[in-house]
Amino acid sequence: MGRLERAALRPLALLLLLLMQLQHLAAAADPLRGGQGPIKECQEHQFRCRNEHCIPSVWRCDEDDDCSDNSDEDDCPKKTCADSDFTCDNGHCIPERWKCDGEEECPDGSDESEATCPKQVCPAEKLSCGPTSHKCVPASWRCDGEKDCEGGADEAGCATLLGTCRGDEFQCGDGTCVLAIKRCNQEQDCPDGSDEAGCLQGLNECLHNNGGCSHICTDLKIGFECTCPAGFRLLDQKTCGDIDECEDPDACSQICVNYKGYFKCECHPGYEMDTLTKNCKAVAGKSPSLIFTNRHEVRKIDLVKRDYSRLIPMLKNVVSLDVEVATNRIYWCDLSYRKIYSAYMDKASDPAEQEVLIDEQLHSPEGLAVDWVHKHIYWTDSGNKTISVATLDGGRRCTLFSRDLSEPRAIAVDPLRGFMYWSDWGYQAKIEKSGLNGVDRQTLVSDNIEWPNGITLDLLNERLYWVDSKLHQLSSIDFSGSNRKMLIFSPDFLSHPFGIAVFEDKVFWTDLENEAIFSANRLNGLEISILAENLNNPHDIVIFHELKQPRAADACELSAQPNGGCEYLCLPAPQISSHSPKYTCACPDTMWLGPDMKRCYRAPPSTSTTTLASTTSRTIAATTRATGTTVHSPTYHNHSTEAPSLAAAVPSSVSVPRAPSINPSTLSPATSNHSQHYGNEGGKMGSTVTAAVIGIITPIAVIALLCMSGYLIWRNWKRKNTKSMNFDNPVYRKTTEEEDEDELHIGRTAQIGHVYPAAISSFDRPLWAEPCLGETRELEDPAPALKELFVLPGEPRSQLHQLPKNPLSELPVVKCKRVALSLEDDGLP
Repeated sequence: MGRLERAALRPLALLLLLLMQLQHLAAAADPLRGGQGPIKECQEHQFRCRNEHCIPSVWRCDEDDDCSDNSDEDDCPKKTCADSDFTCDNGHCIPERWKCDGEEECPDGSDESEATCPKQVCPAEKLSCGPTSHKCVPASWRCDGEKDCEGGADEAGCATLLGTCRGDEFQCGDGTCVLAIKRCNQEQDCPDGSDEAGCLQGLNECLHNNGGCSHICTDLKIGFECTCPAGFRLLDQKTCGDIDECEDPDACSQICVNYKGYFKCECHPGYEMDTLTKNCKAVAGKSPSLIFTNRHEVRKIDLVKRDYSRLIPMLKNVVSLDVEVATNRIYWCDLSYRKIYSAYMDKASDPAEQEVLIDEQLHSPEGLAVDWVHKHIYWTDSGNKTISVATLDGGRRCTLFSRDLSEPRAIAVDPLRGFMYWSDWGYQAKIEKSGLNGVDRQTLVSDNIEWPNGITLDLLNERLYWVDSKLHQLSSIDFSGSNRKMLIFSPDFLSHPFGIAVFEDKVFWTDLENEAIFSANRLNGLEISILAENLNNPHDIVIFHELKQPRAADACELSAQPNGGCEYLCLPAPQISSHSPKYTCACPDTMWLGPDMKRCYRAPPSTSTTTLASTTSRTIAATTRATGTTVHSPTYHNHSTEAPSLAAAVPSSVSVPRAPSINPSTLSPATSNHSQHYGNEGGKMGSTVTAAVIGIITPIAVIALLCMSGYLIWRNWKRKNTKSMNFDNPVYRKTTEEEDEDELHIGRTAQIGHVYPAAISSFDRPLWAEPCLGETRELEDPAPALKELFVLPGEPRSQLHQLPKNPLSELPVVKCKRVALSLEDDGLP
């Protein structure tokens, strides 16, 4: 080859090298795309997109744009929606309750079109976006500075309020603000010159008696100012007093110790003070990692080494996750498959190692939390509007809450104190807490909150953090709901936040619109930085480190009996005081707790049991009130919306003789059918039966009154003619146990697992029963109801079995669709 030919080929070789380098850079732009990048051939179990991407074949025609060009949804057969769903014009299925709710859930907007919603009327708590719009927004969004309606109708006609200047500023006469130090500086800083009006020169008040200041007097151009040295503050504008810096929960990174004139910061075990930042840094265990969902993947970032890797690839639509550090396991929810999975983190990338924990009765599992102490998982379901719990293997589960939930989303647990917390972004947005066993429910935040998405707990400092995607805020409160603090307000960095996590002195959150993960200082909200960007729908986020999950004792395992003596689930109880029980038992949604509060029984299928359950619950309530002892015991309800049932209200530690339990399943179907027959035919003979009954009951009532009057007269005469001697001192009694026969003894057994003692609540409220028909009343005489219960099927009604001394221990507890026992006064008629 000649010199000229080589010279001609040299540019071509350079061009070829340049093209290869560009291709290499393009492939390295996202090192985590792996097999989802542009390739020429796809495997047999994969579908080839129009843009040459490869996706699993099962993602084809699933109504999700997995190819990014929607080619996996082309030429798909029209899907038939369920009866409980609404069919969009393009074949997409959404829940029926989403239709005509003011928000477009269908991709084509057909759920809010005029054909679907011809006369849209917004409810009272919402605002219409105009006559031509079918959108409704919460009334609280009116004049909030953001245009939530398409045409900005929610902000139309809002008066522009005059701005208020900050504390270090001076407000001019025309409303503008200037720095306060520019007041009376002999220069006109306000447009109207009001900053120099009324200024006096040459008077120094500090020359006389230090201006009355106890420490420092500073002369100003107008007047003077008393100030204090570091560690002190003004008490009355002139006198300085010691500052308790520890009153500020964010004064120190972890532990604050106050001294006169100063304070000292310390760290918890496992942490050390950073000499530069004075913050506590984790020194125990491995380097912390940040694990987050990226729709089709679960990724991991090492917060020290900044290593970026993929944990679980080829997922469908993962929205929430949590970890168990001690066993190195990860748990996640897939919203498309409606399942909860688990796997060891080092094997999670292999689909064969992914274990399905929950795959039934799931609609929209959006929040997930792991109780690493008692080995349970908790999750929220916005479709079913429930909060549930299950063992880590998913073998045993029950529903804890199915009422007063609108759109439950994130959930977090505190196994050390026995509480769980969750967010609800429905019509009445709020953040709530309750015991891990579903008792002691209370609302922590209900005002100045709109769309609370992610929540997380700082167990060391006992604070809860959350993000609000509507208000663009990141805030925190303590575990009691007090000391609320807004850390960050930023429509830019908090455009649409979703997940949140806290570790050391950093708070981390995901943002859907920015498609990124941010971090900031959790004490002051400063030092905002980006950890990862160019993501694909980053939702949930957790920190993987052993200090995030402190070890503690499992009360159910410490019990003398396996599983705390519980037949099904042993759930930790909230530790409100030193007298709080350590755990309580729970049953599946289709069963109820027996009188011993440990064993589970199946509910009878007949409709007559509804009446029996109502009678039983009212009898228990009346008997409890008759003893004069207010019993605050947890009442477990099986909250399944399909088959709700009633749990026993009798505590397991009641000091009554134990008798064999009566199984409601022994009630014969004939009895149930007989009761139902009379219930259906009663209306046809109402007037005839009423007349006959009145004719029979009237003379009987008259005779009963005469007998009662005679008995009372005789008893009064006998009492006056009987000489007696009373010994009120218990020393003279045959036994001191006589006065305690009618008293309920709670929490005095050798077991640590029982229901709540009487001192568990600060309010002494009676126990109420809500019958099936919705009316609330008390039974003055429970005896007729008890006798009714103890007539065995097939025997004459005259053969009444002898009642035990305390029938509470033998009451058959039966299932009732709407019966519930409540310790709260709220909601009672």
